[in-house]
Amino acid sequence: MTPPKISFEFFPPKTLEASFRLWETARALAPLAPDFVSVTYGAGGTTRKLTHEAVTTINRQFGLEVAAHLTCVEATRAETMEIVQSYADAGIREIVALRGDAPQGADRFTPHPDGFTNTVELIEAIAARGDMTIRVGAYPEPHPDSPDGDADVAWLKRKIEAGATSAITQFFFEPETFFRFRDKCAAAGIDAPIIPGILPVQSWAGTKRFAATCNTTVPGWAEDAFQLAALDGPGAQRALATSLCVDLCEKLIAGGVDRLHFYTLNRPELTHEVCTALGVRPLNAAA
Repeated sequence: MTPPKISFEFFPPKTLEASFRLWETARALAPLAPDFVSVTYGAGGTTRKLTHEAVTTINRQFGLEVAAHLTCVEATRAETMEIVQSYADAGIREIVALRGDAPQGADRFTPHPDGFTNTVELIEAIAARGDMTIRVGAYPEPHPDSPDGDADVAWLKRKIEAGATSAITQFFFEPETFFRFRDKCAAAGIDAPIIPGILPVQSWAGTKRFAATCNTTVPGWAEDAFQLAALDGPGAQRALATSLCVDLCEKLIAGGVDRLHFYTLNRPELTHEVCTALGVRPLNAAA
């Protein structure tokens, strides 16, 4: 099996302890030579400055290609494009363009009166610069604000036509979920790379909460497996999480996937184990 290209998602730290965790995560995973890493943007734009600092520091300290998340939330068009310019000035050439989640306390996304109303507008503005690679999100199961999966495919096609060059999916539990989505995208004429988003299970309870917020189906077999593993303690749950994640990735690779994006939650150990099990070796492994 040919090892896949890999990429990682980090989130910006809000405390000193979290800062140390982020840098240790980047230090642990950088030797695996990811294609790129991304840094998230807090709900409502709450980590705008922290994201910028994390993006530029990781790029400078570890020499990694970093894609900065950017949303339409709580900012004017001018403010948003100033952020893009600040990344360009720092040598950052990749953006993950997203609509963004509603600010805390709000039920749904509402555009800023002077801001971008949706992701397509944001992508078009960034693409017009001509100096950024633009990645976007994709949803193999219907987005919470979407009427159905067909609408998600149609919207992804609009984002690609607006200037995005690849998409990263929300996480999922079963390979068939991704393959069905990939086939629908191909039938709709989408030929840009669609990278599966992989979430190694650090905490089963936390994973289920995350799944509920993004409309990801939790299979009954997964619930049963983690409940049984819990009876044998954290070591059994970790072994199960590793085994299931490796199995998912191997089935995706067997189905033609050649790149994977890991949601690390700033905890590198499980992601590192999965990647090495897939044949991804550190650059200094020979040494």
